[in-house]
Amino acid sequence: MSDAERLLADAVAAARGTDVRAAERALDRLVVGDGPAVDGALLARLVRAVGRLWPRGWQPVDLDRIATRRLTPRGARLLRDLLAAQRREQPDPVPQWFDDQLAELGGGWDADAGWLDRRAAGDRISALRDAVDAVVLAEGLPPIAALRPPPGAAAPTPRAAVPATGSRMLDRVRALLAKAESTTFPAEAEALTGKAQELMARHSIDAALLDATAERPDSPSGIRLGTDAPYAAAKALLIQEVAAANRCESVWSDDLGFATVLGFPADLAAVELLHTSLLVQATAAMLRGRGERGKGSGRRTKGYDESFLNAFALRIGERLRAATEAAAEERADERLLPVLAARSDAVRDRVDQLFPGTTRHRLQVRDAEGWTSGTSAADRASLDVGAPARRSVRGGR
Repeated sequence: MSDAERLLADAVAAARGTDVRAAERALDRLVVGDGPAVDGALLARLVRAVGRLWPRGWQPVDLDRIATRRLTPRGARLLRDLLAAQRREQPDPVPQWFDDQLAELGGGWDADAGWLDRRAAGDRISALRDAVDAVVLAEGLPPIAALRPPPGAAAPTPRAAVPATGSRMLDRVRALLAKAESTTFPAEAEALTGKAQELMARHSIDAALLDATAERPDSPSGIRLGTDAPYAAAKALLIQEVAAANRCESVWSDDLGFATVLGFPADLAAVELLHTSLLVQATAAMLRGRGERGKGSGRRTKGYDESFLNAFALRIGERLRAATEAAAEERADERLLPVLAARSDAVRDRVDQLFPGTTRHRLQVRDAEGWTSGTSAADRASLDVGAPARRSVRGGR
């Protein structure tokens, strides 16, 4: 082990501990070490740490999400850039989705020499601290459910070509949801959101029937959606309700800040689109509800907000499920029910395979006014059916 590697190992070990002074002393020794050698040791260790995450279920967007949550903005940006450096070391085959995620994140890498100083903006001590924290994060992340074959693994045999459908429909859905988010008229938002769910439900049915006739039918896959504070549990509940309405299953990993949604591709696209829009609508309605409350209620804001979002999620879930069931009833096809049942079984089997140890978390209503307001807001945001049911959020990793 070189001197630079030893200094880095000491700094990383100290950063993992609880002695702040020891961590600062180790960082000081790293600062006065041979700059190019230290930078080289840091780069090599970060590249190794990041590369080990892909076979453990992580994807570039997952790593960026948790880095944004746990590191400083500069530390998260540093790790985002490191993804491009690690990509050079990645053995083939590298799937297209992996490169698409890297492009989406926008990280870049110019040259190895002087890489840290170029990102330090004149503050090498802080840059080194950020880099050491990035090492600690990348090396300490646990394995998570593998949703796709990682880079370097053999790609699955491509299925038979199926005519592409739905892109124009998804464009229509995006337009409807954008209008629902921007309108100030509750009745208009209700109609737009309901129409979007109706279109997605019909598309899902068409995709299911088409896939059932394919030589190699599709299988369940997954996406991860962030559930950052505040009110992470309420956001996870909204994801779960939207997932259930679109024949998907959701498992929340509280400590990692995301929910994993498992389902078939058309259904996952619906969940992602609808969840994003409804979260915007719920947040806007919650803020309006705060403004309508009487004076002296500021100390109860947290309880109000959490109860509002929980009630909104449950009420919206019922309305979305009603729209999905109505779309199925309109489709007079004797093949439909067996096909949908088989797909639901496949999704549940996939959940049991990836998350064998899930637990349930019961909701608590802390503010009756928030619950009532959230229910009313959901009434305005979507279809008008039913009363709220008790729900729990499934948690796992």
